[in-house]
Amino acid sequence: MSERAQPGGGQLPSGYPAQGAGQSATGQPPYGPQGQAYAQGPQGQAYAQGPQGHAYAQGHAYPQGPPGHAHAQGPHGYAQGPQGQAYAQGPQGYTHGQAYAQGPQGYTQGHAYAHGPQGYAQGQQGHAHGPEGHAYPQAPQGYAQRQQGHAYAHHHAGYPAAVRRFDPDRRLRIAGLWLWAIGLVAGAVLNVLFTLLGVIESGGSMLSAMLVGALFAFPPLVLYLFVPMIIDRYDPEPWWCLVMAFLWGALAATGFSILINTGVHIGVSSNFGESAGELVSASVSAPFAEELFKGLGVFGFFYFLRREFDGIVDGIIYATFCALGFAAVENVLYYARASMQGSDVLAGTFVLRGVFTPWLHPLFTSMTGIGFGLARESSRTWVRATAPIGGYLLGVALHAVWNFLPTALGRAMGDIFMPWLLLWLCFVASFFGIIVALVIRKGWVIRDHLRDEVALGMLTQDELELVCSPIGRLRCTLGWRGATGRSFIRAGARLALSKWHTARALQARNRTLSADFIGPLRQEIAQLRQELLARTPR
Repeated sequence: MSERAQPGGGQLPSGYPAQGAGQSATGQPPYGPQGQAYAQGPQGQAYAQGPQGHAYAQGHAYPQGPPGHAHAQGPHGYAQGPQGQAYAQGPQGYTHGQAYAQGPQGYTQGHAYAHGPQGYAQGQQGHAHGPEGHAYPQAPQGYAQRQQGHAYAHHHAGYPAAVRRFDPDRRLRIAGLWLWAIGLVAGAVLNVLFTLLGVIESGGSMLSAMLVGALFAFPPLVLYLFVPMIIDRYDPEPWWCLVMAFLWGALAATGFSILINTGVHIGVSSNFGESAGELVSASVSAPFAEELFKGLGVFGFFYFLRREFDGIVDGIIYATFCALGFAAVENVLYYARASMQGSDVLAGTFVLRGVFTPWLHPLFTSMTGIGFGLARESSRTWVRATAPIGGYLLGVALHAVWNFLPTALGRAMGDIFMPWLLLWLCFVASFFGIIVALVIRKGWVIRDHLRDEVALGMLTQDELELVCSPIGRLRCTLGWRGATGRSFIRAGARLALSKWHTARALQARNRTLSADFIGPLRQEIAQLRQELLARTPR
């Protein structure tokens, strides 16, 4: 997911202005592949020098910053990082990883890039990439330079649509989409096969009962799904991600789980009796299998859609949607069996599963989501390795405890059922309180990482307050900003979270994909800001 930062570099492109073409700002030969970054800003050339730890901008040296990273501030501030990396920041620039340099109209992606009104972009092995790796039309003062590959230069922000299509992890996302689709198809086939077996076994009566079950299981989803969407106020996940999570839980997770649970039930029952088969299937097989396949849905977003997975809150949201999809299909079977026993049994089953305990599956799977969220937020290797496993095992344990007593005690459970249920409801309520606290924390993170954008002139204080407002999207929907305002809020939140991930990766000396989105997001914010200014009521 992340990889170690490599030394920045890139030879000075041919055709670079004679000033400094063969020398650094101090008159020394250019450092080149082991750490020299070249950048052309509005007023000339600026250099970032390698292992010595000095930073030069327009011939002036700036002092080092925090340990391991030297930060320079000036008209074209450049900085030196560990192992010869050079970092550069211009008015709309950001820095991370190898060697990045950026001028007013530039953005970065990959290795060592530099942009200015007449500048180039030069990357490792001579490659520089715009959104999706393509070259974009040149402005009057721009040109494209070839040296051991391709370097592209731009003069103005004439590619806002391309910025939105920026996709450096396109292959990974496509691979994840294929795996998701294959899992969905396989799970759907398994669900259909087991449904047909149940209908045949019941002589056809199960079919009408399942229609009744569907009527009780799916309409409440409108309310269930609305709750996590309301909670995740500051950076809501894209609707298509939530749909993918829901479908994975409803089709893939249920299909594979019913296959394993049925196999375990048949195997144990044939050797130890029906009651043993029911107990092992419900208390052992179901918790491990169901939490595994629901958790795979969360893992898919963590690994294949990393840009849409920022931390603990996102892990909980994806886990909740996977679990609600799973619970909806599972409830169809429970309600169908209950309807075959009479309306009283159906009503009691609906009250228990649809009113009192609809959040148990989301609670169990959210443990796995929290584990992946901790792995996403942490820079410690042992946390990234153990947190998802620990979260999964905790979810399995909670699921097993919930299933064990009713299955083991049967009708004797009636005497302690209400205290047992109240205990779980208190647990769920406490968990919702924790989620709200985590969402508030996410809002603080966004605010903290947008303060410097105000100082740089990228945002006004009023715009910062709009992005960080828990009702900002509602204000845009009901006001004059409309969809453009909602897009502005989302871009601002994504910029803050990308900077957050980048800062943590830099502290651990890791490479993160989030750094590649900072420049394009700033471009998008600039364009959206212009659109909003044009629509401002006079």
